[in-house]
Amino acid sequence: MEHQHLHAAPGMNHAGHDHHSMMIMDFRKRFYVVFVLTIPIMLLSTMIQHFMGVNWQFAGSQYILFALSSVVFFYGGWPFLKGLADEVKLKTPGMMFLIGFAITVAYIYSVAIVFGLEGMDFFWELATLILIMLLGHWIEMKSVAGASKELELLVQLMPAEAHMVMPDMVHDVKTDTLKENDIILVKPGEKVAADGIISEGESYLNESMLTGESKPVQKVKGDKVIAGAINGNGSIKVTVSHAAKDSYLSQVIKLVDDAQKSKSKTQLLADTAAKWLTIIALISGIATFLYWYLTGQSLAFAMERMVTVIVICCPHALGLAVPLVVAKSTALSAKNGLLIKNRTAFENARKITTIVFDKTGTLTVGRFEVSKVVSLQKDISENEIIRLASALEQKSEHPIATGILQKAKDLSISPPATESFNAITGKGVEATVEGKKILVVSPGYLKENNIPIPEGYTVNDIETVVFIIINKQLAGYIALSDEIRPESAEAVKTLQQHNIKSILLTGDNNKVAKSVSETLGLDSFIAEVLPHQKLEKIKELQNKGEFVAMTGDGVNDAPALAIADVGIAVGSGSDIAAETAGIVLVNSNPRDIVSLILFGKATYRKMIQNLAWATGYNVVALPLAAGVLYKQGILLSPAAGAVLMTVSTIVVAVNASLLKVK
Repeated sequence: MEHQHLHAAPGMNHAGHDHHSMMIMDFRKRFYVVFVLTIPIMLLSTMIQHFMGVNWQFAGSQYILFALSSVVFFYGGWPFLKGLADEVKLKTPGMMFLIGFAITVAYIYSVAIVFGLEGMDFFWELATLILIMLLGHWIEMKSVAGASKELELLVQLMPAEAHMVMPDMVHDVKTDTLKENDIILVKPGEKVAADGIISEGESYLNESMLTGESKPVQKVKGDKVIAGAINGNGSIKVTVSHAAKDSYLSQVIKLVDDAQKSKSKTQLLADTAAKWLTIIALISGIATFLYWYLTGQSLAFAMERMVTVIVICCPHALGLAVPLVVAKSTALSAKNGLLIKNRTAFENARKITTIVFDKTGTLTVGRFEVSKVVSLQKDISENEIIRLASALEQKSEHPIATGILQKAKDLSISPPATESFNAITGKGVEATVEGKKILVVSPGYLKENNIPIPEGYTVNDIETVVFIIINKQLAGYIALSDEIRPESAEAVKTLQQHNIKSILLTGDNNKVAKSVSETLGLDSFIAEVLPHQKLEKIKELQNKGEFVAMTGDGVNDAPALAIADVGIAVGSGSDIAAETAGIVLVNSNPRDIVSLILFGKATYRKMIQNLAWATGYNVVALPLAAGVLYKQGILLSPAAGAVLMTVSTIVVAVNASLLKVK
């Protein structure tokens, strides 16, 4: 298939992109030259003169015809002849092989006529054929360029220059020279030139092109900003956190690009179909030729049928059917905060029957706030419990830890230092603080170690509790709770309308899980699961014949994400390379999961429509070209064949560009 140009990363390396537009220009130029030459060729052809009822023959007119047609053949047909040679070299006869073969046959035969073979030449057919092929390729390349345009738009989000803040002045520098810890100034209305942290100023930033979040987000000192986001009305200074090539946007562009290059089952199906179509074209072309020639038709007639069959059969539309949809869908998804790393995972989204929401963080906001602190020992104040707990949690990224540290900060308590810190997998943490051995653990730990749960211990369903143990004495507990995301219920409802079950899989206690599950109307929940058990639970669902999508946060759910049929990493906006997931959702918004599935379905529909059109058209057009209805007076000329082929390709391209994210 000669669609290598589709897989060349558009815009990433400007060379690749310029190469593409140069090819478009090249086809355009050849088209115009051939167009000008086709007019005298038509006028000099005996058949056209016959048609017009004139006789403009003069001595040597066929030599002029031969000369003009040779220019058309070698200059206009050059891209196809070159393509033919390349395909023969690679032993992959395809598109170019067929066109090249068809025009060569037509040319050689016509030249033979000029130099004495009996019959009618086909120069005008040859010229119109090449003309239409050039036009078709030119239009098709423009539509391919259109499908990759979304990626270009992502590339253009990166401003070329940044205002770098120097001790004495602000200096404009090229964005790609920025390094970690440089400070840049972003004026109102400008695009942020690099990922970083705001060091002064505050503003509202529009990140919609990167995350799909339409509302501008307020950012203050200490907040992260993403390169490519558009600054609102405040002026901000940003400390750059890494060089441009590592920025979130560059990662997205690279991801989109890789995804467009990666092949899925549908793509491989289309490639196989195109390969077969090429073989069928050659066989039917030769068979058609032999049939007509041996049943007494003229050599010219048999040749013409063969050329038409081969041209009509060009698996153009087939070759484009999938790549165009791929280019469009990958880039569109990236704009909407869905990053597709693996095409197959994305195309499989339409088969999902069960979605496992890994932690409450997707369905809930994922920010735990301390809702109560209870001391169980007279000589220990509640603030002391927070102070000691915060000491152990300062190393952790866990939402509960963040909640406790936030509380300490609100009470302006500074966490003391810890020694011999140790994490107890899935159960909590332990360390020595100021000479005391302290544990911050889950209720499960108390159960396992037969520590009685204290009297008067009450928490409501949606609270998560950690206990503080000082020198083996239960000292108190902290309850935290997490609020449910407003979009969750609606997302779950939509999934149910599409017959997709939602299951909550969480390390949280049963009560929290039950409460979240009931509030949202989930199909079921599995609680108190340790990380390594998640994998087992997913396998169990798969063994029941479910097609499982797992949403997790990419880093600690790697094994489970890898084993799920579709792994969706959520909320790892900055850590885009969420290792094992096939799809990354920038916003951890459950609504995005719904859009992902619906968009996956829409994309697949488009591919199938395109493949059906491309093959169906051949089923109808091929017999007509071969002359099945010759007796009924229906016969397609090579030029008509070329027109049909071009139209079918354009239908496929237009259909691909109609793809939308709901």
